Formats: sequence, C-alpha cells, structure tokens
Amino acid sequence: MILTRKEQASLFAREGVGRIRAIWEPRGASAPLLSQKAVAGPVPWVIAIMTALTVIAAAGGLALGGIARTAEADLAGGVTVQIAGPAEAEADKQAKAAMAALGKLDGVSAVRRLSANEREDLLRPWIGEQALGTGEGEEDLLVLPELIELRLNGATGKAELDRVREALAKAAPDASVSADMEWLRPLKEAISALQWLAVALVGLLVTATAAAVLLASRSALSANRDTIEIMHLLGAHDMQVARLFQKAAAMSAAAGGAAGFAVAEATVFLLAGKFAALGPGSTAAGLRWFDWVALVLIPIAGVVLAAFTARITVLATLRRMP
Repeated sequence: MILTRKEQASLFAREGVGRIRAIWEPRGASAPLLSQKAVAGPVPWVIAIMTALTVIAAAGGLALGGIARTAEADLAGGVTVQIAGPAEAEADKQAKAAMAALGKLDGVSAVRRLSANEREDLLRPWIGEQALGTGEGEEDLLVLPELIELRLNGATGKAELDRVREALAKAAPDASVSADMEWLRPLKEAISALQWLAVALVGLLVTATAAAVLLASRSALSANRDTIEIMHLLGAHDMQVARLFQKAAAMSAAAGGAAGFAVAEATVFLLAGKFAALGPGSTAAGLRWFDWVALVLIPIAGVVLAAFTARITVLATLRRMP
C-alpha cells in the first residue's frame, strides 16, 4: 500500500505525539490478576469500625485499672479513728488522749486530727447546712464526731487494726477504728466487673472482625473463580493464590485499622478531657505509656488477624475445589 505524502505526514505526526505522550504519561499498570475490590469489599469499613470500638473498650478497661491503682495507692496504709457518741467536751478529751496514744505507737508514720471546719465540710453535702448549725449565737443541732487520720507504714490488715484498737482502749473508749481500704473494696469489685466486660467486648469484636474477613474472602473466591481455574491450569499452586488474597486482606485491614485507631484516639482524648475535672485517678491520668503501646498494637494485630484469616479461608476453600 502506497501512502501519499499527506498521509505519511499525518502518520508521522501521530507517532510523534504518541511517543511524547508515552514519555510524559507513562502507561498505567496492567489490571491486577484478582479483583482487589472483590477481595476488599466492605472489609476496610468493617475493620475501621471494629478497631475503633476495640480500642475504646480496651482503653476503658486500662483506664479503670489505672483509677483503681491510684485510689489504692492513696488509701494504702490509711486508718480512720472516729469518736462519736459522748458530749462535745468528752469527745474532745478523748481525741486529745487518742492523739497522744497513737503518736507513741510503733509503725505509725503520720497522725492528724481533723478540725471542726474540715468535719463540717465532709458532712455538709450529706446532711445539709441547717443540721450543722442554726447560726451565730444559737446552739448547734448536731455534735460533730471527732475524726483522726492515721497513716501506717505497712498494710492495714486485721492484726494492725487490732493493735490500734488496743492502744485506744483506755485513751478513747468510744473510738471506732476502720481501714480506708474497706471503703475501696466495693469500688474495686465494680471496676473489676467492668474490666471483665471490656475484655468480653474485645473478644466479641475480634471474632466479628475475623468473621467479616472470612465472608469477604469467600465472596472474593467466588468472584474470581474463573481466574483461579486459569491460574491452576498454568501451574499455580494454592499457596500462591492464597498469598494474593492474604495481601489484599492485609492492605484493607491496614487502611481500616489506621482510620479506626484515629477515631478511637480522638474519642479517648475527648473523654479524658471530660473526666479531667475528677482529679487524680481520672481517665486522663489512668492510661500510662505502656497502655498506649498496647492500644497501638490493636490495629497491628487486626492486620495480622485479617491476613491469617484470609489465608486459612482461601486454602481451605481451594482444597475443596475440583
């Protein structure tokens, strides 16, 4: 076929434009062997939601543990002596004698008698202003009990409390002794129950994540069945096919895990700001640096779980294929 000069010039121009376009706009990569959308599907969104909920639940459990530890550290070794019942003059006399007796007791690191204003501040939220007194020049409606704070060097077990009671038997016969840790026991039991609930939630979310990846992998196998059969005819092994699905599942889990962790982190910091007003032992101070390391490992564990689940699911399904 003989081309005219005009046709030759047009052909040459098209070839030149094509070469220039190839330099500035490289040809896109060939289509993936397996459909990535079929492998991923809604998995990134599911994993993002599951990761966010798992991190929040785990952070709650770890923060509760931190609150319990802080409260226990504050109350460890604390003992409260209360003198209630006798008249005000007699209670004051017994309180002075108790201070002298406790100051001589071995194993006592600090003794402090609460002032009348401190005792009023403790009782005011519970009984109200009117029950504390009727005003200047009028008799008080309530005789406040004497309170003495005692700090022991060691534990506050039954033997230590009996030793304190024995020391107060003669000095303050109306005194009652109680360990501060006794007030913490119901709180510790409640916190322990909430921590176990957090562990159960984390377990359920992990199971749900694995189930989502399993269903997505099976769906992807069905969508790519023809391609897999051709790969088998060309000599591909089941392990090679499984690696393709494993990679796709891991990439989906990584994207979803990163997004979910970002949302969870923002939520934890928001809640920490709300609880900061509670003071020491709040959620803001409940998480330590290694707690944050554990939280960061959750999305990483999600990627490993997704890849492992996809691999096992694909291999098990391929073995049943003809």
